Amino acid sequence: MPDSWDHYSPSTQNESLREFLVSAELYVSSTAGSALRKPAVIKKKAEKGFTGSSTIDESKLREKSSLGLSKRLAGAGQWRTATCKLLEEGDRCFLNIYVDEAILYQTIYLHLLNQTDIRHADSSLFFRKDCVGLYCIAGQRWTSSHVAEPIYLQFANSDVCSTWLALLRSYAIPEIYGRWFFPLDGGSYRMWRQIDLNVDHGRNVGISRTDTDNAELPQDGEADADVSCEIHLNDIICGRTTTKKRGATATVEWHESFTFPELPPFDTLDLVVWREKKVSSPKVLGYIRIPLSNFRRGELTEGWFPIMQTHTGPAREIQVGELRLKIRVDEEIVLPYSAYRGLLRTIQSRNFLDWLTELETKLKLKSISTAVMSLAVANDTLIKQIQDYATREVLESSGSHQTLFRGNTVLTKIMESAMSWYGKAFLDASIGHVLRRLCTEKIAIEVDPMRSRKGTKELERNVDLLIYWCQEFWNQIYSVRNECPNELRRLFQTIRTLVEQKTKGDNISAEHRDLPKQSVSAFCFLRFIVPAILHPHLFGLYPGSPPETVQRSLTLIAKVIQSLANLNASSQKESFMSGVKDFITSSLPAMTDYIAAVSAPLNDPYPSNPVMAAARHNRLHIIHSLRERSVNLTVLDREAIPVLPHLLDIPRQLAVITSAVIRSSRDPSLQQHIAALKGTPVEDLCNKCFEVEEQALIRVTQLASKLSLDRRRPSLPVIDPQGPGPSASLASLDRIPETPKPRMKRKTVRPSTAPSSGSPSRRFEVDDSKMPSSPRVFTRSKGSDEPRSPPPPSADPTLKVPRRPLHIKAPSTDSVPTFKSATSPTKERPMNSFNDLPDDTGKRKKGGILRGILRL
Repeated sequence: MPDSWDHYSPSTQNESLREFLVSAELYVSSTAGSALRKPAVIKKKAEKGFTGSSTIDESKLREKSSLGLSKRLAGAGQWRTATCKLLEEGDRCFLNIYVDEAILYQTIYLHLLNQTDIRHADSSLFFRKDCVGLYCIAGQRWTSSHVAEPIYLQFANSDVCSTWLALLRSYAIPEIYGRWFFPLDGGSYRMWRQIDLNVDHGRNVGISRTDTDNAELPQDGEADADVSCEIHLNDIICGRTTTKKRGATATVEWHESFTFPELPPFDTLDLVVWREKKVSSPKVLGYIRIPLSNFRRGELTEGWFPIMQTHTGPAREIQVGELRLKIRVDEEIVLPYSAYRGLLRTIQSRNFLDWLTELETKLKLKSISTAVMSLAVANDTLIKQIQDYATREVLESSGSHQTLFRGNTVLTKIMESAMSWYGKAFLDASIGHVLRRLCTEKIAIEVDPMRSRKGTKELERNVDLLIYWCQEFWNQIYSVRNECPNELRRLFQTIRTLVEQKTKGDNISAEHRDLPKQSVSAFCFLRFIVPAILHPHLFGLYPGSPPETVQRSLTLIAKVIQSLANLNASSQKESFMSGVKDFITSSLPAMTDYIAAVSAPLNDPYPSNPVMAAARHNRLHIIHSLRERSVNLTVLDREAIPVLPHLLDIPRQLAVITSAVIRSSRDPSLQQHIAALKGTPVEDLCNKCFEVEEQALIRVTQLASKLSLDRRRPSLPVIDPQGPGPSASLASLDRIPETPKPRMKRKTVRPSTAPSSGSPSRRFEVDDSKMPSSPRVFTRSKGSDEPRSPPPPSADPTLKVPRRPLHIKAPSTDSVPTFKSATSPTKERPMNSFNDLPDDTGKRKKGGILRGILRL
């Protein structure tokens, strides 16, 4: 892989400087904040609802998790301005967090954290963007408060957030396996995990069901209660749905999606369902416990999952409804970059849109567009390849110029992805503030007399209200036209130029002379801004879908804005929309100017804004520091650091592509398509993917063999502290001790629609010892005095650094291997796939080290 840091020019800063400062917002729970001085109250008008860097109504924040965010806690947390200072001292690195500019709140020992302990905090937790969570335990931090909770930091914008996330993770320990046995690469492989979850809707929520025939209706006026869900991974809250009203038929509609990337080894996914009423405190209605080891990797599972409630009496649990969930579990082995060179050369030999077209039509792969597109972004060829493909599509098009770019082709889909990739901040600046204000104020607009069934005066008032909000949206959209990213400007210019060339010399009517401008608005509005107005929760602009009346208002506004973008004031088909014709007519000149502005690339993509220039200087300083430090890291350690500015991980994207192609090529339903691929570029791509898998199997087998030999030795080899690698302590983190626990087994019903590797009627068998019966507790380290220079962990003989578990898995393995229980040989239980080899050699099972490696 070419040096990714070569894209950035060296900094003139002192090379020995290893100190970084940044201002951020720090979440402090009421418990932790009781020991701190209260901040000065500054009254200002804050935007409610979902925010970027601006504050929100703090009274609406509730602590809702076992990590100081639980609904059971009465006090609400607060966000306080903090200063973060990162200090590097040799092999150690400390993050000091100060509040009120001078009070040291906590010191995080970054060199003791795993990289998966530092990750993006989902925006649903606090209704805030650009937040990073640091999940520390005792011994990994010094804290001045009486509790030790996760650290949540919100940065000024997405660029600062991405930069500091890469910086923090660069000092943490990546999840690498086989460090001892593969010293040249720094290990055998590393792991990457991600969970995609869609909470669709619920039925019979709150209705107790002791069997399939009898049901009890809600009592005590609970039918009008509000319902929400908390999402926990490994007993740690990671997201939450919005609160929705339970209907008279006990149904709840959410339709909310969550993505949790860069996860540590996981065991269970839990959804805690809460019931809220105005007259009482929130209560737990029930929970859904899902063992993730039973899911086939890389496949979408959809089904009804029962909500269980703890009950006293003969039945320990009763069902109180069901939730419709869609779950996808991804877990990939990531090899060193050198293992993917052949595959990458094959992919880069053609336009990536050609690959996407053939992979979608021949291998039925529709979920790897982001991975393939990331390779073009890393190579800085994304815009050029889209331009080339669009030019070819226009030249080869035999249809009318009026139908250009109208269908859902690979080009239009990639254009939508590119606009989302580069234009998130631009979209939020265009409509985010106004949209959230409309949703917060619950504006209800209806101008259709058949829907409204109200008098003429009321309809006229609604028309005026519609025009007012359309003007508010349009004023904000137009005011930020010069903030359009240069990448989108280049794409829009290409589209406009191609249509101009296509229509040049044609005898077209006057109404079609605006086709070049309309083609730009078709992408910018029809496929970007207008869909965001219609479905703001899908674009991260608002938490959850708006109420039905507000959704109707957004639909009417979207119609008007789209008519304006079509440059046709008479395009309204409904007679009741005729009242907005004057608004559209008066706004047409501004729309023409807007289209010209967003389709004109900038000569200097970096404007001379002092604030932006300072932010860019700080970012380049961090990038230069990462480049310097990467020289002394091993291959896998260096490749585990995400590449700025888009936090790219090229080997991981190649691993995702490899697994997807292998799974598809082995699908029995696609064998006829596979047989027809002989002699095509797709066949060559498949062969390269199988070569990667073969290398992975060799590495896994070699590691398993070395571990098998190592099991027969009385002790593990000692690594020379002066040997290769960033730190001698990293080599000692390949194993994690297991503490024997008494286990009680309990069966949890598997959703009937979930795929299974066994019988369709097979049930989950889950250990109670692994269930989150009590919240995960984070305790602070002993001592409350601020350390002048925090001692290294080796200075304290009582401090034990957690060691990473071993994992042996092939990239095409679809599910985590399961092992027979020693106490119950007739039953199977899901094991933690990363603790398959306990540290106690005297208690290991004999043989079977490769069991499950090639399970496909």
